[in-house]
Amino acid sequence: MKKILKWAAGVLLALVVLFVTFVGPWPTYGSSDVTQEPYFEEVVAKIDANVAESTIAAEVGPLRAGWAKEIITPPVGTPLSGFGDREGKPSTGVHDDVYVRALALGEDNDTVVIVGSDMLIVPNNIADIARADVAAETPLTPNDILFNASHTHCGPGAWAPGFAGTAFSGAYDEKVMTDIAHAFGRAIVAAYKAMEPAEIAHGTLDVPEFIRNRVRDAGTDNQLKYLIAKRSDGDMCYLASYSAHPTVLGGGTMQFSADYPGFLYRYIESQTKQFSMYLGGAVGSMGPRSGGSGDGFAKAQHMGESLAQKILVDAEKAEFVNRAEIASVGFPFETPSLQMCPTGRSWRLSPFLIPMLGIDNIAWVQGVRVGDMFFYGTPCDMSGEIAVDMKQWAKGKGVDLWVLSFCGDYIGYVSPQKYYWTADPKGDEQYEMYMMSWFGPNQEPFFTETMETMVERMYEAL
Repeated sequence: MKKILKWAAGVLLALVVLFVTFVGPWPTYGSSDVTQEPYFEEVVAKIDANVAESTIAAEVGPLRAGWAKEIITPPVGTPLSGFGDREGKPSTGVHDDVYVRALALGEDNDTVVIVGSDMLIVPNNIADIARADVAAETPLTPNDILFNASHTHCGPGAWAPGFAGTAFSGAYDEKVMTDIAHAFGRAIVAAYKAMEPAEIAHGTLDVPEFIRNRVRDAGTDNQLKYLIAKRSDGDMCYLASYSAHPTVLGGGTMQFSADYPGFLYRYIESQTKQFSMYLGGAVGSMGPRSGGSGDGFAKAQHMGESLAQKILVDAEKAEFVNRAEIASVGFPFETPSLQMCPTGRSWRLSPFLIPMLGIDNIAWVQGVRVGDMFFYGTPCDMSGEIAVDMKQWAKGKGVDLWVLSFCGDYIGYVSPQKYYWTADPKGDEQYEMYMMSWFGPNQEPFFTETMETMVERMYEAL
């Protein structure tokens, strides 16, 4: 009997050890000076290497621009992505088609392509295939391509294998994924090949009435940004960005739709007979305040068209230039240790478990300079509160900073550091601060320091 009890105790102990090792709880780690961490030192080295590949000169050649789009609406029945409570149910129809749109900008020495898409995120499998397609037909390199998703929660699903991907985009379908990826590649190549002499203008509007902080009584990123590229043949491209989550349409919507960003770019196209596209901004904690009346689509239309009208009015006074420095950096990097805290900040899941969910610790970060504009691509739901501080810092450097999310990978939410140790682990902040903050408390300083290093290198290299 004693032998049986001893054996049972040993088995139980082994099971406990295995459970703790591969599931949790594991102790959490605290804040640190990210500038002293090896992973940040590696990022700085990659920034320096990337900047060296661009030619940043006192005199730049004339601008060229081209743009293109490809439809990415999958077959009806493919799941939507975004809301977990849909449980991967099949879509029932198409309210409005979804697209990938690309804007290529270049001068004598360097070319970049900015890619907007009606997707929840741009996952790394789609980005990798698109990069390979582009490399086969153009001299563009991965660091020349800035990916972005609007973050519509009614876009294509089925693009991610693994538990986490299935939870937010339904059952994986390799054909759907590869079809979307090749459409990305075609749009980028077509935009590159369509480049002609051009000039650009840009502006920023303060638009607080369509955005709210959905997590806490705190600030919002109110900036509605736009860029206009006008080719010598008279054709124009309007590029817009805003930080409110495209969740005017709720989880009960089972039709494909670009949500309010689609209404925004379609309105601009209908009024100008020109091309338009949209980039998702710093959407973390930023909810929409749509206004209007009627169903979700009517409210999304009201919000999107109202934003578009503001751009078109302001664009009447836009001042164009035909020369601007073009430069880019973009690379994968290794994140800190995984730290997903499902019940608060007291413990975390085992870092051995999280990769089994389909989440790894390799991500992508991007920076694109277009004259005095800097497009900062992050692989996350970047906090709108953080973006406000970033933009204020950049303004002091004479730089118009666009803070963007979903640049070809995804590592969860990045929230303000100041809340990490004080947020209510059982309140509204729990989801973004702990459950979906996959890499611990140092993310704000990491991404802020990375952005500042990029800007300093790319604007002070002369």
